[in-house]
Amino acid sequence: MKPFLASLLESSLHSFPKLSSTHCHAIKHGFISDVYVSNRVLDSYIKSGLLCHAHKLFDEMPHRDTVSWNTMISGYTSFGKLDDAWRLFKAMRRSGSDADGYSFSRLLKGVASAKRFDLGEQVHSLVIKGGYECNVYVGSALVDMYAKCERCEDAIEAFREVSEPNSVSWNALIGGFVQVRDVETAFWLFGCMEVKMMDDGTFAPLLTLLDDPMLCSLLKGVHGKVLKLGLEKEITICNAMVSSYADCGLVSDAKRVFDGVGGLKDLITWNSMLAGFSKLEQKESAFEMFIEMQRTRIETDVYTYTSILSICEEEHQVFGQSLHCLVIKKGLEQVTSVSNALISMYIQFPACALNDALSLFEALEAKDLVSWNSVLTGLSQKGPSEDAVKFFSYLRSSNVEVDDYAFSAVLRSCSDLATLQLGQQVHALATKSSFESNEFVASSLILLYSKCGVIENAKRCFEQICSTRSTVAWNAMILGYAQHGSGQVSLSLFSQMCNQSVKLDHVTFTAVLTACSHSGLVQEGLELLHSMEPVYKIQPRMEHYAAAVDLLGRAGLVNKAKELIESMPLSPNPMVLKTFLGACRACGEIEMATQVANHLLEMEPDDHFTYVSLSHMYSDAKKWEEKASVKKVMKERGVKKVPGWSWIEIRNEVCAFNAEDRSHPLCEEIYLMIEDLTHEMKWLETDNEFDYQASLLDVNHS
Repeated sequence: MKPFLASLLESSLHSFPKLSSTHCHAIKHGFISDVYVSNRVLDSYIKSGLLCHAHKLFDEMPHRDTVSWNTMISGYTSFGKLDDAWRLFKAMRRSGSDADGYSFSRLLKGVASAKRFDLGEQVHSLVIKGGYECNVYVGSALVDMYAKCERCEDAIEAFREVSEPNSVSWNALIGGFVQVRDVETAFWLFGCMEVKMMDDGTFAPLLTLLDDPMLCSLLKGVHGKVLKLGLEKEITICNAMVSSYADCGLVSDAKRVFDGVGGLKDLITWNSMLAGFSKLEQKESAFEMFIEMQRTRIETDVYTYTSILSICEEEHQVFGQSLHCLVIKKGLEQVTSVSNALISMYIQFPACALNDALSLFEALEAKDLVSWNSVLTGLSQKGPSEDAVKFFSYLRSSNVEVDDYAFSAVLRSCSDLATLQLGQQVHALATKSSFESNEFVASSLILLYSKCGVIENAKRCFEQICSTRSTVAWNAMILGYAQHGSGQVSLSLFSQMCNQSVKLDHVTFTAVLTACSHSGLVQEGLELLHSMEPVYKIQPRMEHYAAAVDLLGRAGLVNKAKELIESMPLSPNPMVLKTFLGACRACGEIEMATQVANHLLEMEPDDHFTYVSLSHMYSDAKKWEEKASVKKVMKERGVKKVPGWSWIEIRNEVCAFNAEDRSHPLCEEIYLMIEDLTHEMKWLETDNEFDYQASLLDVNHS
């Protein structure tokens, strides 16, 4: 009957009614008293995830052997219940049952997963006491435990104790050095390992280390080894290879590996390729891949949606909203990471979508720090800056701990508002929280003090962090000097960045070009622009061309600015054209400005900027009919000028207002005061005019 019962148990896996029925059958026919049968039922309960039923059966078993105890210990460690497994292990030893190699290896696996080094040492001492330290399975488990607890030296000592290390032992040791990101030692061990032992468990962890363009040649070497060993179809290796090639910026190689997998692709393969496209901002390819996943009915998950949502920007608003619908349909809206990605996406959309982001935030039940920071960043970038400051206060009053990103965002809002006193208070809070030397907080402090005109304070903040080679901080300081018209100082800092091997990025060149523009350093600015790609390997973006157009425009070289735009490898976007329009207006080039404005109106018919610029330009030129025509078109298209805002800080509170604003609770008193001041100014003007005329009479009389 035992084979028949074993067959029943196999068919009952993952089905509680069938398993219960088989258990009843064993009790009814008296087979349950047989320890072999009881162990098989016990194992089936655990494999079906029914731990409580397994423990009940275990307690009722009249006879238990080592297998019974090991089955329960293994079940508890598999479900992450290490303390229960440890209690069972101690009870096993008290009962007189001997722990064997399997007992120790399963317990050590639980210790490794929980990273309980303290408990691991106790188990290790029992292993030595029991004489199992040379057992290959126990030894491998010890290596794995020390490695996962990031005790690499102890892992090496445990590895040396193993009499005949197998692939599991080697992979565990290499995995430990991978975890602490020791590339050199991990690959040295890889070189010491016998080729016949190498498998997917060897290559997959190693590939996760190769995530930098500087390691491209090493990555290709590992790929060659994989091909030589015939492991190119192992799905775990393929998935890691796709991610590594994408992280190294070699997206075409990643795609080649992806395509080579063929029908073996799993969801991780698709997600790895999608994440690669997203990281490298190959948005169209990412969108096409997501659509292909939908078309081929690949079951998407949380990682799929967080990747695709992260690249949706203003021009993808409709697609992003469709993704939101899919998220709701899949029931993932309350998954924190997905909701955070949606919040970040809506923040990228026009300002009116900020309310959608706030609604998502309010509806999210399990908010984390990323949720708060996403909204705070959105308010800092797109919303009124005073709202960002208020939201920061709201964050501080919650139970969430404020981090460097939150401080950085609120400090940027303070710099936008130019509220020095409020910024200094946030600076004090950041110092108290030990974030003053954080590169993002420090760069925001540099921007704050630069915008508030206290460049010496900005310099002091920079000097505290410049030795860390933080690109963000160097960029902020260059931009700070640029805003103060100290172009030569900015260029000097740029030279220091190059000499000290501080990594340059596209923001660096935007800041330096801005410095050249504000200081009239035309030749230096153009040389920098033209050297970006050949010398510094950074492809110029739209913002760099916009800065160069501004540089030429301020110098009155409108025709050269036009030539630069025409020579651009890409079609100019509205930012470049608006900069050029401003240059044309400043230089009185009405005909050229009209052509640019017409082009802008085709691209952005609802943006008020072009209409207002044209209107002001026609006013300056006293072309009243043309100005009236622009106003008429604005009215017909329903375009309204967005009013400018001003603000003032009074007793640590920021008060914002625009022209003829009556929203302030003290507006009546404010307007009465304005009226009194206006009368006084007129009186002073009349009085000064009388004094001037009197002085003229005195001169004539004399």
